[in-house]
Amino acid sequence: MTPGIGLMKRRLEKEKEAIVLAISGIIKKYNVTQENIKTLETKYHEDSGDWYVALGWDEKKAIIKMDSVLGTITEIKEI
Repeated sequence: MTPGIGLMKRRLEKEKEAIVLAISGIIKKYNVTQENIKTLETKYHEDSGDWYVALGWDEKKAIIKMDSVLGTITEIKEI
């Protein structure tokens, strides 16, 4: 039996860790420099254990969804 999400140790415990992972994903996917990326908003969803980070660069914006337990990006949605 595996423990529920509330009992598992989160790898992305802090907002700063989520922002760093989100920026890393944008750099890899869109080939932009870190200096051009701005953090617009962050949110942690208590029930699902997911982080949402909105980033902007040049004329583009994206929302990055991350699993806080696994410490991975699950979705990058350009808006």
